[in-house]
Amino acid sequence: MKDNNLVGTCGLYCGACKFYLSHKKGIAEQKGHKRGCIGCQARKTKCGMIKKTCSDLRKGEIIYCYECKGTFPCQRLERMENSYVKNYNLSLIKNLKRMKKVGVANWLEEQAEFYKCPECGGEICLHDRECYDCGYKQDPNKK
Repeated sequence: MKDNNLVGTCGLYCGACKFYLSHKKGIAEQKGHKRGCIGCQARKTKCGMIKKTCSDLRKGEIIYCYECKGTFPCQRLERMENSYVKNYNLSLIKNLKRMKKVGVANWLEEQAEFYKCPECGGEICLHDRECYDCGYKQDPNKK
């Protein structure tokens, strides 16, 4: 079972994030990443991008955006969504809906399988579509 720290409030799978992977592999500096990460939920600040604007998150009343008592998705999440869809062909809102439907643990297992390197079994970075273990490059058009 995957670590529950590997999912962002916003629906991002940290296990395929370049900041998490480069920290995990000890290659943050080599890959040119200034910061490392131990997973969204493990960080004391949690998701700074949404937490600043979401009072439910600040108060600790929810963990994931799909649990929001207000409007889901909110404008902040929609702005993030537009960036991720455009740059990485990844829908945060779709991820959150799926997570709500199947549960966090099952969603994490699905994501781990989706980002699994076919060459070595490592994880493929969603940002640059590269496996940091073996160097395998995934077709950028593959969703």
